Amino acid sequence: MTGVEPDPAGTPAGGRAFAVGLRNRFRGITVREGMLVRGPAGWGEFSPFPEYGPRECARWWAACEEAAHRGWPAPVRDRVPVNVTVPAVDPGRAHAIVAAGGCGTAKVKVAERGQDPSEDLARVEAVRDALGPSGRVRVDANGAWDVDTAVRMVRELDRFGLEYVEQPCATLDELAAVRRRVPVPVAADESVRRAEDPLRVRAAGAADIVVLKVQPLGGVRAALRVAEACGLPVVVSSAVETSVGLAAGVALAAALPELPHACGLATMQMLTADVTADPLLPENGFLPVRPVAVDEESLRAVEVDPTAWRARAEAARSVADEVPGAG
Repeated sequence: MTGVEPDPAGTPAGGRAFAVGLRNRFRGITVREGMLVRGPAGWGEFSPFPEYGPRECARWWAACEEAAHRGWPAPVRDRVPVNVTVPAVDPGRAHAIVAAGGCGTAKVKVAERGQDPSEDLARVEAVRDALGPSGRVRVDANGAWDVDTAVRMVRELDRFGLEYVEQPCATLDELAAVRRRVPVPVAADESVRRAEDPLRVRAAGAADIVVLKVQPLGGVRAALRVAEACGLPVVVSSAVETSVGLAAGVALAAALPELPHACGLATMQMLTADVTADPLLPENGFLPVRPVAVDEESLRAVEVDPTAWRARAEAARSVADEVPGAG
């Protein structure tokens, strides 16, 4: 397979758009879309979710530009521990995903709209069985529970031994209330979207752990500053990107001074295709720290009209100076 010729400018005008299917519904979507840009430092991915406007997209574009034009800080480790992600599927499917994932840690989606709590319990039980007693299980509610429901569900789910619960409720006050009432550590994800958010999380006593994602925070360097200011243990997670986007998450995890938890970066398996012939896939529970080379054949197989994505990137870039962390 041949390499794709670089775009010297590394600008939205040279971006190439993609649409890749998801194996299971995620955030209400079945197709993951975005745009790739190549600059002097390598490839960058710009893949904000459909509902995001220009101001929110500005940091996603900043992360893309950093990858394409500046590259990332030097790593302090050559591989990153990762978890397998289990969508809100039936117990049999959950067991199979974990068994095939090759990881010692699993993050399980719970509190899916339209599902009964008993389905969460059955799914987590299946995951625990697949991992065995030494594996680590974390659950992610995406802020869907109220405080009382969160406390009840966390206590019930902890019979399977939880490492932590991610974003059980939507607000910082609710997270703090849950944290006071359960023995399981609480991680903040959706509550961390801007550079100032992690400081508020810590000040509110709302979490024991913060989940950081490179694109929403404006790049690897911006996320490192957030991690340092926050002072809490960090779990680096993906936004279900192609291997190009995942490489940025790996770069962040590789550059952190300490990495006490497995990261949510083994999400390539959630997609039906990739833009490289050598996807970032876990090896014995770790992702290697390495660059990702896009190849023409793989990209063309998932390529779509870039017009709308180039316009989104230009709109994001036009407001970057007004958005802290994006300019």
